[in-house]
Amino acid sequence: MGNFKINCRDDNQNFIPTQSYHELLRSFSKLKKQRGLILHVVGAPGVGKSANIYQASAEIGLEVYEAGLSLDSENVQPRRVFELTLESVKKDLGVKSDQALYRKLKEFDMVLFADLFHDSHLINMDAVGFSQWSANKGWGAFPYYWYCLKEYLKQKNEFKDLNVVFQTSWGLRLGGRKRDLFTELGIISRISLFLLKISFQVVEISYSPLETINIVKSHFHNVEEDRIKKGIALYHCKPRFICEALKTEKV
Repeated sequence: MGNFKINCRDDNQNFIPTQSYHELLRSFSKLKKQRGLILHVVGAPGVGKSANIYQASAEIGLEVYEAGLSLDSENVQPRRVFELTLESVKKDLGVKSDQALYRKLKEFDMVLFADLFHDSHLINMDAVGFSQWSANKGWGAFPYYWYCLKEYLKQKNEFKDLNVVFQTSWGLRLGGRKRDLFTELGIISRISLFLLKISFQVVEISYSPLETINIVKSHFHNVEEDRIKKGIALYHCKPRFICEALKTEKV
C-alpha cells in the first residue's frame, strides 16, 4: 500500500490519536512498571495497527526490540518456521543459546512482533513474510502456534520477566480473498477474540466513521468529505485502503 503502510516509527508523520489509540496507550503505560505481560493488538487489515503500536511506544518512551522474520517460501513447514523465528532473533541479538537469548530480551521494555515479522515481504521483495505464509497455509499454520505455546510453557519462568506485544492477525483465504480471523469473520471473529482474551490482554484497533475521515484528511488535506465517505462505503473504516483508493482515483 505504498506510502500509507507504516513499517517503522519514523514513518509516523501524520498520526491522529483515536479512542483505540488511547486504550493502547493505557495498556502500554504498564510496560514501564511491570513484567510478564503479553498483549495482542488486533484489527482489520488497513486500520494501521503498526502505526498505533509505534506511536504509543514512542510517546511513552519504551525500549523496544522488534523481532523480524524472512522466509524463503510459502511452503515452509510450521515446525521449521518456529525454528527460524528463534534463529532469526538469536542472530539479530548476537547470541547462540536460549539462556543468553532470554537474558538479552529482558533488557527491553517490550519485545514486539509486528511488521518486520508479519510483512517483511513489503520491506524486502525477495522475502516471504509470516502473513503471506500463514495466509497460504490457512488452518495448516495452526501447529506453529502450538510450538510457540510449548516454548512459552518450557520457558515460563523467563517470560515472567518479559513483556511481549504481538501485532496479531491470522490471514485465511476464504471466498477467493484473504480475511483476518479475529476481525472479518463475524461471529467467528467475536468468539476468537473472546477466547484470546481469556489468557491474554487484547486491544482492538478500530475507528468510527468520523475518526476515519480525520485520519484520511491528515494525508489528503483538500479532499472532499463525500469522497472519503464513498471510500468508507467501499472499504469500511480502513484508512490505509481509502488513502490508496484516493491516490489512484478509485473513489
